[in-house]
Amino acid sequence: MILAPMLFLAPGALFFLLYVIFPIFQSFHVSFYRWDGLSDPEFVGFANYQELGTDRAFEVSLWNNLKWLLLYLLAIPGGLFIALFLNQTVTGIRIYKSLFFFPFVISQVVVGLVFTWFYDPTFGLLNILLDGIGLGPINVLGDPTLATYGIIAAGLWPQIAYCMILYLTGLNAVDPEQIEAARLDGAKGLRMLWHVILPQLAPATFIAFVVTIIGALRSFDLISIMTNGGPFGSTRVLSFYMFEKALSEYGFRMGYGAAIAVVLFLIMLVFIAYFLWSMWRQERGH
Repeated sequence: MILAPMLFLAPGALFFLLYVIFPIFQSFHVSFYRWDGLSDPEFVGFANYQELGTDRAFEVSLWNNLKWLLLYLLAIPGGLFIALFLNQTVTGIRIYKSLFFFPFVISQVVVGLVFTWFYDPTFGLLNILLDGIGLGPINVLGDPTLATYGIIAAGLWPQIAYCMILYLTGLNAVDPEQIEAARLDGAKGLRMLWHVILPQLAPATFIAFVVTIIGALRSFDLISIMTNGGPFGSTRVLSFYMFEKALSEYGFRMGYGAAIAVVLFLIMLVFIAYFLWSMWRQERGH
């Protein structure tokens, strides 16, 4: 009885160990070495981590990751409210669902290209709209103070669609008897949402938080497509800076890139552990 499911799980578990768990431990190991990927590695202890403390580019990348984390979380309430709207029975709801679902099925590369054209200061739709209300053109991706926020806005488009799908699935599992009992007790609107619906959507909310945090921390595609880390390195995040140091033509510092990867992994681990602890405490309270 137990052997059959274990045999089915074995291939997936093997690939997970080989391509996820092993590289994580290997990154920890490589971070203690100075290595260009070809010559013999030289053990340097914590020298790579000490260098991170004085690296201005790393500091900028870390702060940009924090911006991504905070603003990317807007995808969760955005996805929730769209899911609540799409859960209605109104005319044309299938068309609305298709339109909101569309960003989820296109690749990050396409999203990046679309928003690059959208932000273009000469022919972009954004500046055409701004010109229509009398405002001057804005070069979003060329301004170091605006570029990161412009890329985050592009990332939020498909992320909101993903959270919407999670909540639509969760809404299908909401107990209608609890909804009816709450209505009989006079609950409606925000009270119904807060006290009856949201507690039943806790599993969907947890998955949305984890996926959104991981998505914010591994934000590489959009940055590479839209700005390539510019202008003047102002849009770098840890994953992109790790690539620059370890694999780009100006890098080949595998040990230093691994140290950046370790920091990124630990940040991700702290957030996920916190949400797991919050879920466990909530379950224990019930």
